Amino acid sequence: MIKFTLQCQAGHEFEGWFRDNAAFEDQAGKGVLTCPVCGDVRIAKSIMAPAVRTSENAAAARAEQRARMKVFMQQLRAAHEHVEKNFENVGERFAEEARAIHYGEKEQRDIFGQTTLEEAQSLHDEGIGFGFLPPLPKADA
Repeated sequence: MIKFTLQCQAGHEFEGWFRDNAAFEDQAGKGVLTCPVCGDVRIAKSIMAPAVRTSENAAAARAEQRARMKVFMQQLRAAHEHVEKNFENVGERFAEEARAIHYGEKEQRDIFGQTTLEEAQSLHDEGIGFGFLPPLPKADA
């Protein structure tokens, strides 16, 4: 897929995604493309600056990605700590306990534990709300 910046005859700019340049030319030639602002069908590609990656901005991008991952891991650790501190660990009985709570057979409380993908799908199909907490890696990455 290619993203083009497009422009109508009135000067309104917008983006369009196309399989290739030929797909854009075909749609523009047939008058299928319309400006989302004014409805003009006379659409052309606007001048675009290519995104050129240099080693300098690639290094900056990697540093930014590492910083975002560090924040994500801190948030994930905090979520795990909150669940472990405030929820009851029911282990492999998670699906059974979640059903009992949902159907009023047991007292409402926050629980966590493990279940199979099949049981998780079954809980979902029954309309029983739950979430997945991604596991923490064994060692910091």
